[in-house]
Amino acid sequence: MKHDVSYGEEENNPARSAPVSTLVTPDDIRYDNLCHAYNYRFIAQPDYFRLAHSPQQAEEAVREAVAAGKRITVRSGGHCGEDFVAAPDVQVILDLSPMSRVDFDRERNAFVVEAGASVGTMIGALFRRWGVTVPVGFCMGVGAGGHISGGGYGPLSRMLGLSVDHLYAVEVVVVDQDRNVSTVVATREESDPNRDLWWAHTGGGGGNFGVITRYWMRSPEASGTDPAGLLPRPPGALDIAEVSWPWDRLTEADFVRLTGNFMDWQLANSAPGSPNADLYALLDCLHRSAGNITLHAQVPVEAPDSGARMDAFLEALGVGVATAPAVRRKSLPWLAASQYLAVPDTGPTAIGLRCKVKSADLRAPHSPEQRATLYRHLTGDDYRATYAAVEYIAYGGKVNTVPSTATAIPRDALLKTFYMVTWQDPAEDDRHMRWIRELYRDMHSSTGGVPVPNDVNTGAYINYADVDLADPEWNTSGVPWHALYYGDNYPGLQEVKARWDPLNIFHHTLSVTHPRTPTQKEW
Repeated sequence: MKHDVSYGEEENNPARSAPVSTLVTPDDIRYDNLCHAYNYRFIAQPDYFRLAHSPQQAEEAVREAVAAGKRITVRSGGHCGEDFVAAPDVQVILDLSPMSRVDFDRERNAFVVEAGASVGTMIGALFRRWGVTVPVGFCMGVGAGGHISGGGYGPLSRMLGLSVDHLYAVEVVVVDQDRNVSTVVATREESDPNRDLWWAHTGGGGGNFGVITRYWMRSPEASGTDPAGLLPRPPGALDIAEVSWPWDRLTEADFVRLTGNFMDWQLANSAPGSPNADLYALLDCLHRSAGNITLHAQVPVEAPDSGARMDAFLEALGVGVATAPAVRRKSLPWLAASQYLAVPDTGPTAIGLRCKVKSADLRAPHSPEQRATLYRHLTGDDYRATYAAVEYIAYGGKVNTVPSTATAIPRDALLKTFYMVTWQDPAEDDRHMRWIRELYRDMHSSTGGVPVPNDVNTGAYINYADVDLADPEWNTSGVPWHALYYGDNYPGLQEVKARWDPLNIFHHTLSVTHPRTPTQKEW
């Protein structure tokens, strides 16, 4: 069933009608540029690209590919850490980057965000036009299509929850058992027969069930029709602390104590309703060859005792650490502060970037032995990198007021860890990949090289996709990759897959499968 959706009176204005979809083939001057996305480890070589300017064009592009028996993948921001979009057997890439509109849909009484809108575009438009926001990440170039569907989080999540906690509806192009292509809108309404498809996009990740074309955002507790009251309002301004510890004065004992202090404080102050749930912090443990240990922390200026609470947090970090840090403090309006922290849109410094990422979500701190292991990997003289780091990121708070089964993304994590290494020379692939893989394996040596859910770990985060979790060379735990990403929610995702993508048209290395997933030859 196809649903036509209007944004209001402008939708039917001929002057605003979308241009025809763009076909880019290998003989087109634009082709090589489109083959490269954020991660240069994977260079796409499809038969052609389709750039869609509307949901209708996205549907037609899927119908065209399915009729021709071609494997199709979809791209919004192009920031995938693995080859989910650019695998060698992909024949068609549907590029949604032209679909970047953010508006208010009066018919659904919700904000509509097209899948190609970047995080930066989304939060800028929502705030400038209506004074509201959605708790999303600080990588400004990431596309909404993948970010939201994977359960995107950010600096305001301890206060406001996850992006999907404010997701009212999602529009998806799907393909049924008979290869009929249609566009479906699924909402969180209990009476919606398509509600399972909405649920699957609250953390199931992109590229699994169909092509996401639009989201509608409205907080569950919101009422009325004034757009300014339908999503959260961000803080007016933030008190920001930037802290740096120089590696040349940081001993192993200092490092183990510092990282322990950070985790202990975050975990002790991450309960829903905690007075310090509004204090967000990220500890960036860079390799010694790449920089210092740094911390970014922020708290709303208007919050009670915000300055004193930030002082107490910074003081707690230094307990038992012999090395004194350099500290800078400033206050900025919220949107400016968001840009200040942000990883910007892909620019000249990122051209040619190659990267590998990993993750682990925690409910208890890493042990002193794990932190000593991290120290050894970060200080080895036999390795150098432009950027190689493990980040400890504040989490929890309001995120964990939602039951784990209410959304596809599991809950209960109180702290996130993010592993990342970047480089540019393809000849260095093996060296950098080996470093991050061995670090991750050694950090989780007691659980088979991966963060098996237990008293310490809750698993991993699908938006930091890592195919090594499905590789028995690096995952010797006997626990399948999907249990690490989805926990007990995976069977539910399989049911959604069987209903909405029975031919497995949309798939990748870590895609959701159902008991009998057809191969491409079969469909």
